[in-house]
Amino acid sequence: MSRHHQLSPTPQTVHWGFFDAAIAPVLTIESGDTIEIDTVSGGRQEVGDISHFRPDHRLIAETVPQGPGPHILTGPVAVRGAMPGDTLEVRIQHIELTEDWGWNVIRPHRGALPEDFPFLSRRTIPIDRKAMIAKLPWGVDVPLSPFFGIIGVAPPVNYGRVSTIEPREYGGNIDNKEFIAGTSLFLPVFVPGANFSVGDGHAVQGDGEVCLTALETCLKGRFEIILHKRQLNFPRAITPTHYIAMGFDVDLDDAAKQALRNMIAWLVEITGWTAEEAYVFCSLACDLHVTQLVDGNKGIHAMVSRSLVQRTPDAL
Repeated sequence: MSRHHQLSPTPQTVHWGFFDAAIAPVLTIESGDTIEIDTVSGGRQEVGDISHFRPDHRLIAETVPQGPGPHILTGPVAVRGAMPGDTLEVRIQHIELTEDWGWNVIRPHRGALPEDFPFLSRRTIPIDRKAMIAKLPWGVDVPLSPFFGIIGVAPPVNYGRVSTIEPREYGGNIDNKEFIAGTSLFLPVFVPGANFSVGDGHAVQGDGEVCLTALETCLKGRFEIILHKRQLNFPRAITPTHYIAMGFDVDLDDAAKQALRNMIAWLVEITGWTAEEAYVFCSLACDLHVTQLVDGNKGIHAMVSRSLVQRTPDAL
């Protein structure tokens, strides 16, 4: 029988700014279990004044060493029986905003237009959780659509400690705003237990995340975790409306090629079409979106409507 777990952010249950296969799991669950994971976002470097942080967030900001990246991740959580070569399915059941504020920062030499905005700029933005809008101080109310920027498993052992900034084959900082509640994200497993972590809550983000950050905030999520004894080479997702294949590369053209090749391979797997047939179909019915431009490895996601392609039950 599946169980439900809860994991809160504490100095003992978070890692800040890095992934590493050597991080010991803080919890072990079974395939089929659900887990509610609470996350926090930002420290003094990102937000400036941390006096308004809730107590657990402030304790983390004041005591946990920060790695090369800015993201505070809750986890890792091990899945019993997961082994390298397996696939972990993370079913996002629910996403909840937990604070009435978010933050945004521009950093020198970062973002999509570093030559135009070569300065540090921090701002805290009010969030109306009841109305589900962010109130920008220059008079614009932006509708919210929360999602987790980072859902990832442990990287391969030989990678050692790596920054949370760049998305890679183990997931991580994908920053895909399509990953709303009802989405399944599929991740390749590289270490025993898989050791997945989540964080980088976004209240809302535009494709591109052009100034470097979205409306960063604290989120709580409920996830069902399913282990598949099948191999996957790169993250992919099924949202309530679309199949999504990902591509990450420092070159946006190469990221687009990777996402397209991953989608073609997936369509061949699902439908039995030839690669040429899938390529033609993609030219007619697959949309390529810029996920983000600012995380070192730029992101492209290829989207195909689920209404056009019927997936067999055992296809990932």
